[in-house]
Amino acid sequence: MEGSLKDLSDYRLERAKEDLDRAKREFEFGDYKLAQNRSYYAVFHAMRAVNALDDYDSKKHSGVISHFNHEHVKNGDFPKEVSKMIKGAMEVRQQSDYDDFYVVSREFAEKQLQNVEYIINLIDDYLKTK
Repeated sequence: MEGSLKDLSDYRLERAKEDLDRAKREFEFGDYKLAQNRSYYAVFHAMRAVNALDDYDSKKHSGVISHFNHEHVKNGDFPKEVSKMIKGAMEVRQQSDYDDFYVVSREFAEKQLQNVEYIINLIDDYLKTK
């Protein structure tokens, strides 16, 4: 049985919220690298929730981000600062996943979590109107 695009969007937003909760737990445990990873995936799934309503998805992270920015940030659904926050989250996630000696400070991880929570709240509010 297939669901609607709204069902898919709701599912992806729920995944985003679960990843955000996991990021917060990892932050509290002091695992800032994993907190960065989970916070990025929270944003990633939230963007995919918005993109689902456009009947768009991509196997590439860059495709998901590009569509979201072009269709929803550029068109004014979300403030332009969101695009910069997303780019920063992706860069940090890549560094913490692939750079052997990358160190994440508590302060930096906390700021990243605040940004991600802000974005997810914006997306949640946006999706409530759809």
